[in-house]
Amino acid sequence: MDNMDIFSFMQEKAGDESPLAARMRPKTIDEVVGQSHIIGKDKLLYRAIKADRLGSLIFYGPPGTGKTTLARVIANTTSAAFRQINATVSGKKDMEEVVENAKKEKAMYDRRTILFIDEIHRFNKAQQDYLLPYVEDGTIVLIGATTENPYFEVNGALVSRSSIFRLEPLSKEDILALIERAVYDKERGMGSYGAVIDEEAAGFLAEQADGDARRALNAIELAVLTTAAGEDGKIHLTLEVMQDCIQRRVMRFDKDGDNHYNVISAFIKSMRGSDPDAAVYYLARMLYSGESVSFIARRIMICAAEDVGNADPQALIVAVSAAEAVDRVGMPEAQIILSQAASYVACAPKSNSAVNAIFEATDAVKKTGNLNVPPHLCDAHYKGAKALGYGTGYKYAHDFPNHYVRQQYLPDELEGEQFYRPSDMGYEKKIKEHFKKIKNGE
Repeated sequence: MDNMDIFSFMQEKAGDESPLAARMRPKTIDEVVGQSHIIGKDKLLYRAIKADRLGSLIFYGPPGTGKTTLARVIANTTSAAFRQINATVSGKKDMEEVVENAKKEKAMYDRRTILFIDEIHRFNKAQQDYLLPYVEDGTIVLIGATTENPYFEVNGALVSRSSIFRLEPLSKEDILALIERAVYDKERGMGSYGAVIDEEAAGFLAEQADGDARRALNAIELAVLTTAAGEDGKIHLTLEVMQDCIQRRVMRFDKDGDNHYNVISAFIKSMRGSDPDAAVYYLARMLYSGESVSFIARRIMICAAEDVGNADPQALIVAVSAAEAVDRVGMPEAQIILSQAASYVACAPKSNSAVNAIFEATDAVKKTGNLNVPPHLCDAHYKGAKALGYGTGYKYAHDFPNHYVRQQYLPDELEGEQFYRPSDMGYEKKIKEHFKKIKNGE
């Protein structure tokens, strides 16, 4: 078994009884669907796998995006010894055994050992530290897979010695290609059952899979195995069948249609209009219909800046933190994070003063062009600046009461213009009062 990687061994052992998702795993890199940003034919990882010249890697991304699939492709391609452990069930003893075998492989056969650790973030710091010297001296080449951000969850020393590849959720087109293979491939798919899938059903399943290939394949397998053949002898995978198998109803949320934009518009306007109930309702509509959580998070961030602004500066911080958390956590927990952010933004005091400020300032730039910066504000540190009067007469604000001093900041042509006008809402009211106080010398 030394010369056989664990993936091939398990597939031979399981045969046709293995789940569809396992049978459909690509055997070569050219069979992999999606992730062209890292395994396109002109990309480093593709060339390294083909040349069998891999260094340590960490694959990072949501479930079902192909982290283990890529590890299997490497196992099928490499001439190195290949070992796999799962951090959820393995410990230091398992790693010690791998390291000892790797030393023997190197000494006796001059052969590298690649160690694939699934869920590497599950190892504690001490377990990860144990691997470091063996990665450094080349005893093992590490391939880690994690759903968590490795920069937060994996030993910094391991991260610095590895190439990090982020895997993205598969596109709808990628999922449709996998559905086609799964239904009609007679060797590894469900083709021998005589199943056919409607275009509408395939599109629905591709949407509901939310970028997770495994979710789509599991639904296909369940549908084929539990649906009786029709009068024509074929198993018809209709929209109704796929709804039952993935436990979702079709919502009127065509991503290319008017209703898609109507729901998004209602979501944003509900937050702007300070209606948290409507905001979370439209949020639920979008999530249930398969909208991208990252897209929703972006809408919340924009609303926090555009409609809340400095009336509650914390709103943008909450929205940005939610976007980062959603990226790290994924569904289903991401819905809770989005709900918190959307309801916070909806409940926050509102101001669009920052929006008006940048639009009015942009209009001024378009009308007046590149006006000269007042000389006292120019950089006085380079050669010849003093001769030009740069920096002369500049007043350092911190040298004055309230850390404020009257002086001209705008170009001469715009002196006296006001672009940012704080409202009387929330924190902006305090900003307004603060400006009044310092400008009056109080």
